[in-house]
Amino acid sequence: MNIRLSTFALIGGMLLLQNCNAYLHQPMQTQDARLGEPTAMSLALRDLPKPPEPIVAAVYKFRDQTGQYKLQEVGSSFSTVVTQGATNILVKAMEDSGWFTPIERENVNNLLNERKIIRSTRAQYSQEGGPQPQLPPLLFAGILLEGGIISYDSNILTGGAGLRYFGAGASGQYRQDRVTVYLRAISTSNGKILKTVYTSKTILSQALDGGIFRFVSFQRLLEAETGFTYNEPSEMAVMEAIEKAVYSLIVEGINDGLWDVAESDQNAKAETLQEYRDEKEASAKMDVFGRVLYRENPRQPSVRLGGNGYVYAGDLENGAIRGGLEIGAELPLTSALSVAPGLSWGTLATSDSYSERILGVDLNLQWRLLPYNRFTPYLYGGGGLLLDEDGQSAADPQRSYFKGQFGGGLEYFVTPTLSLDLGLDYNYLLNDEIDRLERGSYNDIYYRGRIGVRYFFNTSLTGKN
Repeated sequence: MNIRLSTFALIGGMLLLQNCNAYLHQPMQTQDARLGEPTAMSLALRDLPKPPEPIVAAVYKFRDQTGQYKLQEVGSSFSTVVTQGATNILVKAMEDSGWFTPIERENVNNLLNERKIIRSTRAQYSQEGGPQPQLPPLLFAGILLEGGIISYDSNILTGGAGLRYFGAGASGQYRQDRVTVYLRAISTSNGKILKTVYTSKTILSQALDGGIFRFVSFQRLLEAETGFTYNEPSEMAVMEAIEKAVYSLIVEGINDGLWDVAESDQNAKAETLQEYRDEKEASAKMDVFGRVLYRENPRQPSVRLGGNGYVYAGDLENGAIRGGLEIGAELPLTSALSVAPGLSWGTLATSDSYSERILGVDLNLQWRLLPYNRFTPYLYGGGGLLLDEDGQSAADPQRSYFKGQFGGGLEYFVTPTLSLDLGLDYNYLLNDEIDRLERGSYNDIYYRGRIGVRYFFNTSLTGKN
């Protein structure tokens, strides 16, 4: 009994430790209003080298162009999936950068009406108290900033895992969304689009839970559960994406000579431009999920040299492991699919009475699951021909056997032109005669473990991870 309770207490303690972050930060009371939280891009935006003079810029409307509403499991929602106040976020980002003097254009009618009231009031007082000062003219913009939130992709990645044993268990789930922002600068003098940039930001949601439901003794039921969820605020993600777009617009404008930095910040200019170029190069080698693409062009032929380990599993008992060699090639059809012919030499044997050297000719269709990555699993399957050793007499000539095979493995690129792979396959002969014994309803089979080195010709890899 004490052992059982100790076990349950241990499991419960592990679940509590797993979720200790949630327990240590539970919102047990109301919180005071606070200043808005900065994002990672807020600091980078404020650290940009400053211009000789801020650019007067206007934003009429930075719209939500996704047209999407929040997803619900039951019923429908009329709440939009992203904020409708993106214009305010953009104006704040422009101000924080120090590169722009934002002027009011989103609600310019309100501004014009207020100026009419001011002029009317001053005209009335001028009749009674003398001339009144004229209202200064409005600033006009040198550039317009246009664009919007153009997409919100839900559930681009989902997954989870869980385990339950004897009424105790835990599970976790995650989901990743993605928001994309476009921003362009337009010259008000001629309407020319000076520069267009786009940025994206992922939004993470997680859920972890655990519990125990078990009878610890007669009429004694132990039940406990715990868990928490985390949802990254979509407004913060939109804010960071817009700030990144403003940052990119400024730096690319500097790089293209549309505007320049102050004389005192010329040294910082070169450093900022180099950091941005490095970031663009790194982004070009990533996929939509942010994973580094190690291979730029996987459609390259290769040759392979490796060793084998054969395990006989036919009609005779006590199959033994015997070694062998193989050579092969790979001819790509697409980025992921390729044709892989090969030759292999080895021995099928038992631990006592049977041993026979074989030569295998294989033709496989191979599929790399992650063809652009440095580390990738792969699957293959196909057919082939197996030749046994020369017979010892005219009554026992050399024979051939058709076979089918399938398998899989793992491949790792050590250098841009060299990879190591480890695999295992299942080989099924189309007759039951290789061991010279026909028994049972199944044909002879054997398993083959493979380890090899592959060299790629004229390949183009990044060499980075």
